[in-house]
Amino acid sequence: MPRFFTGDELGAIKSVAYATGGDDGKEWKASTSVLVSGSSSGRSKTVQKLALHRAGSDTLLAAVHADGSAAVRKLQGDSVPAVVYEWSEIRLKEKQRFVGLDLKESGAYTCTSNGALRLIKFAQDSPEPSSSLATLPMRLCEWRLSEDERAFAYGGDEVELSVWDTERAFSQEGAAPTSATTQSKKRKRAQELLHGELWRAKNLPNDHLDLRQPVHNTALTFLQPSPSPVHQHILAGTAQGALRRYDTRAGRRPVAAWKNVATSGINTVEKGSHDNEVFFADRCSTLGALDLRNGKTICTYKGISGAVTSVAPAQSFMASAAEDRFIRLHSTFGPPAEAGKNLDRKGEVLDKLYMKVIPTVVVWDASTDASGFIPDEEEEGVDEVWDAMEAVQSESEGEGKSGRRKEKKIRAT
Repeated sequence: MPRFFTGDELGAIKSVAYATGGDDGKEWKASTSVLVSGSSSGRSKTVQKLALHRAGSDTLLAAVHADGSAAVRKLQGDSVPAVVYEWSEIRLKEKQRFVGLDLKESGAYTCTSNGALRLIKFAQDSPEPSSSLATLPMRLCEWRLSEDERAFAYGGDEVELSVWDTERAFSQEGAAPTSATTQSKKRKRAQELLHGELWRAKNLPNDHLDLRQPVHNTALTFLQPSPSPVHQHILAGTAQGALRRYDTRAGRRPVAAWKNVATSGINTVEKGSHDNEVFFADRCSTLGALDLRNGKTICTYKGISGAVTSVAPAQSFMASAAEDRFIRLHSTFGPPAEAGKNLDRKGEVLDKLYMKVIPTVVVWDASTDASGFIPDEEEEGVDEVWDAMEAVQSESEGEGKSGRRKEKKIRAT
């Protein structure tokens, strides 16, 4: 059964594990345990990002806080995890925040809204990790690392979606190579890109009044692995409630732009466990699933009264953290086999757990089996048998009635 880790506004980190219960086995029960206690100093210790990485039998959990502190802990069941590395992002300024965190075999990546990018390299022979620093543009809203760690992407307020080579971003900037055979158009475009930058999106054309459209990317996610850092498929959400799909090989503008997907700005987007499935949440209370083939919303989860700030897909399940103080467990079924068709079953809220402190982020532990949620096929089969029996009975009754009517007509004549 699925297990998740959550962080809240006071800096606490908790484990939430789900199991089925009840006489019919349909009820979901959540058990929680506190891994890291919260602070009494207010929101200065708010957990802004969580990231998890499994290395063999070890499970590492990284967390970054609003005051710039960060730590990587080694999980030990439900007991207090041991701190492996600790550091502080001194470049994090007042009113800035962490917009990205990822944990890989090589180390931990962090990025702040003012463009402070850091790689904490883990060294087995040294208790102190080494750091590599880089500087990105300011006013960032989201930063993501690709699955193979070779590229990362970001976007923000008046910051276009951009894809970078990870290794070059942390390397020293050198002189731009020149070649007599390089075309002038390619030279001009190369001069526009920063050192380490591979691709940058281009704004949409002016609107019907010939006014420039604002650029405000609030969320993004990589859609699929890529053999090359420069070839990426990315979905970005905007402050206007739109979702835009980019293919860096197809040009600088989105290959698909879906307007008014949400009623307000997009808070988060996450690729689902099924093909062509992505989850999105806005700044009101909308949490839904989208079909990437046509941009249509295939499912909207009901009963949420606060903005969802984080979602964690987990095979047949998904967890969400919302500002109404609830951690929710959702079922997921994926898009229909044929685009545009209706779903036989739609996702729903299976359980909601009230948290005393507003949760800010949730991640899946990626270890427990979360693929076992299957509709009650046996009961559905029984229902189909009973429905068939009722249909046969109604047909026989209908034949009897029609036969009696015929007899009455014959007698009347």
